[in-house]
Amino acid sequence: MKFDIKEEDMIIKPYKQDGPIYIREQKGPFQQIRRYLGWFLMLVFIAIPWIPYKGQQAVLLDVASQQFRIFGVTLLPHDFMILAWVFMAGAFGLFFVTNWLGRVWCGYTCPQTIWMLMFTWVEHRIEGTRNQRIKLDKGNWDSKKVSKKLAKHAVWVLISVFTATSFMAYFVPAKTLYTEMFTLQWSGLVSFWVFLFAFCTYGNAGFLREKMCNVACPYSRFQSVMFDKDTLVVSYDAARGENRGPRKRKADHKAMGLGDCVDCNLCVEVCPAGIDIRNGLQYECINCGLCIDACDETMNKFGYDTGLIKYTSENTLSGKKTNPFRLKLVGYAALFAMIVVTMVIWAMNRTPIEASVIRDRNALYRVNYEGLVENPYTLSIINKTQQVLHYRVGISGIEHATLSAPESIKIEAGQMLLVPVTVTADGYDLSRTATPITFIVTAEEDADITIEKESYFYKNR
Repeated sequence: MKFDIKEEDMIIKPYKQDGPIYIREQKGPFQQIRRYLGWFLMLVFIAIPWIPYKGQQAVLLDVASQQFRIFGVTLLPHDFMILAWVFMAGAFGLFFVTNWLGRVWCGYTCPQTIWMLMFTWVEHRIEGTRNQRIKLDKGNWDSKKVSKKLAKHAVWVLISVFTATSFMAYFVPAKTLYTEMFTLQWSGLVSFWVFLFAFCTYGNAGFLREKMCNVACPYSRFQSVMFDKDTLVVSYDAARGENRGPRKRKADHKAMGLGDCVDCNLCVEVCPAGIDIRNGLQYECINCGLCIDACDETMNKFGYDTGLIKYTSENTLSGKKTNPFRLKLVGYAALFAMIVVTMVIWAMNRTPIEASVIRDRNALYRVNYEGLVENPYTLSIINKTQQVLHYRVGISGIEHATLSAPESIKIEAGQMLLVPVTVTADGYDLSRTATPITFIVTAEEDADITIEKESYFYKNR
């Protein structure tokens, strides 16, 4: 038997065609969720640096002084282990959501997606609808085209600069940042970072767009490892939709041998990644649901049931039940919960003071003019609060000993101070060469702010 196979039938056509993507603006419930959530997240991002707390900026990541101030908590370099816990919690939280709902993080909350769709919203308002933008780009460079392009890019630049300054306000006090901006007093370092962040925002959201998701972001590449047959992803019901094809609204498409898909191509035109969801699950898909809104709108116009494209699992499409308590999903949730609990326990047990005892290695002990044994120490005390505190030092663990130390030790917020102290044993005749002692550092303003550090008292042999 001889088959007549044409050469063009052997070519594997790409799911996404090359060239710029002109996103059609779409209304619908998923678009509303994304838009409201996007506006909320942007407002939170902008507002956080302006929140005051006890006369200071509530959240300030002061890299220059190596302090992260978050409301009443000051994180110093030795506290940065909490960042590792935060990253691990974020990772397992993302794994959990991905295994459950696919790439909804990318579609609804990722900054790249939020800013990209905001830039396309501006583009739509200035240059017109999708067809108008295509026509404008293909047309000659006349005054109308130039004015529209200049206006669009001017708004993009303003958004990019505002985004960059909002981001820098997390690292430089917001009031100082904007005051120096309007008075042209930015330092070279601040100017460099604002320019860099503005340039990246302008380039990523205005030009690279979906290429950042498909090429630069590794998440799209390893997401399949977290997917299974029960993961809810945006899917096209091929059994219901095929054979696809155009028809009149009142036509009996069943009699014509057609499925519910009218082949309007709107699902492709609204997709930020420019893919055709009808070709199956693709790594470019960000699970944004825009194609669902477009398809449901078309189904309503033709009087068909909605849900031809919907959030569903591979098992559901094949007639099986989706297991909501599968081992992988429960495992990700358990690991996420364990890390969060660990972070809470760490935060509850964290004291707003840190201290260490440094011995004089050149002289473990000395004998003073009265014939008494002395041990010199240096206490390193760190005030991890956001207010000035006064500390007093005491000792325990050795009898007939006196402590020579300042009565009140003043330490500024977030600062470390080295305090030399001396312990003198009166009538020291212990049998052991080294006796354990404990230094007790307590804040005068709050007795709950206290810490104990152990060391040793040495006598002459």
